Amino acid sequence: MSCRCFTSIFNYFALFFRSEAAGGILLFVCAILAMIVANSPLSHYYFEFRELDFGIKFGEYFIGMSLHHWLNDVFMSVFFLVVGLEIKREFLFGELVGFKKAAFPVLAAFGGMIFPGIIYFSLNIGTPSQNGFGIPMATDIAFALGVMMLLGKRVPAALKVFLVTLAVADDLGAIIVIGVFYTSNFSFAYFIASIVIFGILVLLNRKDVRSLTPYLIIGVFLWLTVHSAGIHATIAAVALAFTIPVKPKDDGKQFLGKVSSSFMPLFLAKDKERDSILLDHAQLDVLNSIIKGSKNVQNPLLRLEHALQPWSNFLIMPLFGFANAGVKIGENINFGVDHIMLGIILGLVIGKPIGILIFTFLCHKLNIAQKPSSVSWINILGAGMLAGIGFTMSIFVSNLAFSNPLSTDLSKLSILIASSLAGILGSLFLIIEYKIEHRKKLSSK
Repeated sequence: MSCRCFTSIFNYFALFFRSEAAGGILLFVCAILAMIVANSPLSHYYFEFRELDFGIKFGEYFIGMSLHHWLNDVFMSVFFLVVGLEIKREFLFGELVGFKKAAFPVLAAFGGMIFPGIIYFSLNIGTPSQNGFGIPMATDIAFALGVMMLLGKRVPAALKVFLVTLAVADDLGAIIVIGVFYTSNFSFAYFIASIVIFGILVLLNRKDVRSLTPYLIIGVFLWLTVHSAGIHATIAAVALAFTIPVKPKDDGKQFLGKVSSSFMPLFLAKDKERDSILLDHAQLDVLNSIIKGSKNVQNPLLRLEHALQPWSNFLIMPLFGFANAGVKIGENINFGVDHIMLGIILGLVIGKPIGILIFTFLCHKLNIAQKPSSVSWINILGAGMLAGIGFTMSIFVSNLAFSNPLSTDLSKLSILIASSLAGILGSLFLIIEYKIEHRKKLSSK
């Protein structure tokens, strides 16, 4: 009985971690846990631990950084590498292929960035906090998609595709904003070095080098030069992603032909003298050749994305959420710092859905691109509400936007409130809209 119980629990967790909503749910749990710990008697351990220095010391010289910076600068580069790979995949094979197909969600993302940015900037113009205009411009793809997946059949499949594509385009926009507006202590020499190294990566791609190893090794040097140039190092991860090759090393049809003509007959041959479950050396060699050959026929971009995605979704993002969402609510929180809280909440909760709806409506009316027939304008508005969940990227931008810890803490608290409101209001809106449509269909019958 206990064995069956253990097996059923294991199967439940396996199904959970395979679901698309798992990453968003785990991120949310870690964010809530961070808030609890930061406001508990253990709070001083939480804040002291994330500021601990990790690195290597050579006499008086120390090479390293705080745990907080390791997470935000190094580990999040893996997250941005995955984001870059997703963007490239969508442009080459997915929902962003071709102008007509890409225009609708891309313009939606553009509207969902412009309106929140304008709202925040207009409320904080002329103050030290105006630099935070990029905070409400971002959408958290894991959170937003996780909420939509939890809604299940209440949401049309085409709307899920629209939200994912919008979030991918939004990520690209956020990366551009980070690279352009959140650069400090710029070094021209290191910038030139970064361009040279990026050029080498492009040359490798042009020369049809399909092994991932040289790209990843040179990518480390790109990260170092971009970081030293004063540009946020995660931009290096996105630049690296765009150079990752798409074509596999070997042709898939030739590999299958080789397996069927040479490998399989040997592997399936029966030993007339003995009936053994053990494989001989020749059969083991065949299996090893198949394993090695199967890697060579896989798309390098997809292979890297699939290898990194679990680490990004279930380790890096939850750690980032836990390390950054912890805000101690007390006398240290000054709600009157300019209009940071109002700008972020109005930007994410109001600006996002309005901007997305207006831009998609204009896009449709001007015949720039067409709205999917299975998606209504009410659906678009609901998806726009969910796009107001800006947790991961918004917190990331807030760390870059402010040098004052009071402003950073207030912005993080505002992001948590705004993202929660956006998730709750968007979910209720889509559920109510589904029930109304369902009743209409039943009454018409």
